[in-house]
Amino acid sequence: MISVIMLTYNRERLVPRAIESILNQTYQDFEFLIVDNGSTDKSGKIADTYARQDTRIRVIHRERGNIGAGRNTGLDTARGAYITFLDDDDWAEPDFLEFLVELLEENAADVAICGAADKAFDERQVMTAEEALVALMWRKKYNMAFPTKLFRRELMEHLRFPEEGTYDDIALMYKLLAGAKRVAYHGLPKYTFYRHEGNNSAWTTDHSLLNAATLSEYLETYRLRTAWLSGLFPDSTAVWRYFEWSFMISMVEKVTRLELMDCYGLRDVLIAELQENREAFLSCPEILDFEREWVEKYVQ
Repeated sequence: MISVIMLTYNRERLVPRAIESILNQTYQDFEFLIVDNGSTDKSGKIADTYARQDTRIRVIHRERGNIGAGRNTGLDTARGAYITFLDDDDWAEPDFLEFLVELLEENAADVAICGAADKAFDERQVMTAEEALVALMWRKKYNMAFPTKLFRRELMEHLRFPEEGTYDDIALMYKLLAGAKRVAYHGLPKYTFYRHEGNNSAWTTDHSLLNAATLSEYLETYRLRTAWLSGLFPDSTAVWRYFEWSFMISMVEKVTRLELMDCYGLRDVLIAELQENREAFLSCPEILDFEREWVEKYVQ
């Protein structure tokens, strides 16, 4: 019924916990696809050991690629009606799969989303794609990460992760949700994101780790997202533009406050673009008070 896809790369200390959190699920009708993305430590061998003990595990060893390429390998192999993802440094609660399957099926949804340890709300909501996308942009209840989400396989039939770049989630999640007719959310925490310095997205919790390459990739992805969503949901174009400007002013504030000199050139580009759209941004109904203050401070 479910294909659980996990990419692993050099996480020999953490990957056993992740694997066992899936093997200990109350819902047992799954296949567990572990993609060894060219590990040079024992991660792949550890996965092989578990596979010999449980026939639901299939391990795929491949040459080193980016996260997107590794996840695509899993998607191309998956046979389940539903798909979910696990990161090799995280873990799932024992009823993670059962909770998501019931949430999806009870609401005749295409995507089901649970809470995580750092984003937990005992709140239920069934949304249209457009409503789910707006909630995604606010990042208060759930974020761009593929873990915490179960979706019907058909949604990914013509979608694949980018095989260049570093941050694949932000480039694809909005397209996945856009294809759903119904998205069911219940924010009880059934998943834990383990935050540590080795996280691919560590900069989102420690902004001092932000660098020019990351900022450039995020900015390009957000610009493409605004254009793509505006074409699909033109009535919400102003909202999609707001979220792009919100990201930009947030980056201007962080780069300036933390004196991230590597990013100063991009910061100046952001300020110039915000100057061109200053009045439109300030007129957005969604703009937050602190964003208004930052515009007054940094965008003259």
